[in-house]
Amino acid sequence: MPLLGDHGLNVSAHVLRDEIFSVSRRGVLSGYLPMKIWFALLAAAAICRAENLEQTYAPYGRLLITPFASAPFPHPSRAAGHQYKDKFFPAETHYCDNSVALFIPKGFRETPRVDVVVYFHGWGSSIESTLRRFQLIEQFTASGKNAVLVFPEGPKHASDSAGGKLEDPEGFKRFVNEVTATLRRQAGGQSSAEEIGRVILAGHSGAYKVMAAILDRGGLPERVREVWLFDALYAETDKFLAWWDREQGRLLNIYTENGGTKRNSETWMERLKQRGTPFLFTSDTAVTAAELKSGRLIFLSTDLGHNDVVEKRKTFGEFLKTSCLDDR
Repeated sequence: MPLLGDHGLNVSAHVLRDEIFSVSRRGVLSGYLPMKIWFALLAAAAICRAENLEQTYAPYGRLLITPFASAPFPHPSRAAGHQYKDKFFPAETHYCDNSVALFIPKGFRETPRVDVVVYFHGWGSSIESTLRRFQLIEQFTASGKNAVLVFPEGPKHASDSAGGKLEDPEGFKRFVNEVTATLRRQAGGQSSAEEIGRVILAGHSGAYKVMAAILDRGGLPERVREVWLFDALYAETDKFLAWWDREQGRLLNIYTENGGTKRNSETWMERLKQRGTPFLFTSDTAVTAAELKSGRLIFLSTDLGHNDVVEKRKTFGEFLKTSCLDDR
């Protein structure tokens, strides 16, 4: 794929990937290439990563990684980057990636409406690192559920919970419309659905903020049937509870001893007790599949570490297997 033709260059994406890493290591970027070419190099490196990931997960189904106009970033709220404590995260390296991953598992059956699981990563992560570390695609495929996994890039390798465009009013509605349009256009005939069906929101750690915003003002609260918080209840409890009160969906909250979400989880349970709202409280090792399937409000304590709650006991997969989604 030729790139940078206006500078008289015709370089493959793989060569550019090697070049960008070489330039970064030498630490002489500012005097080496014009900024325009630097951004083109970033784009080329992103294309290479996407191609590699798509090949890696081909045995499980079809992975598409493509730019979305409605993706969280870029967004005016992070146009100047973001400062967290003593570390600054520049916009050009942390808030300019508008990639969205769409995964269609093998055996997917086309239906009039397409059900989706929308996953959001936490701090210091990206689509690529999260897919590899938490084995989302492997768990998704093993669940046997007939749905599409949707994974937008968030603040990339940054200490930040911002949701960009998905925190804007009806931002999630625009995003979902682009999901269905992209599937019709790029999924190779695997999905021609005009409409989204059931939506499950799932996220780890700092993902709570964008998930709460989607429930509060995303424009499709009635389509969201389940919400899964993986050690993520740091704040916004009122928004999660307001959605549950309106929609009576299934909300699963797994929290760790030292991840920073235990106090909010316990406070929420106490509040539910006081108002007489039934819920299930148990551990992730004691809960049964029947309880997960029938429960509406479920709080799971775990002895796992903060970064182990999604994959180590295949909890993401267990939540999928007991979800409202149809089997393939």
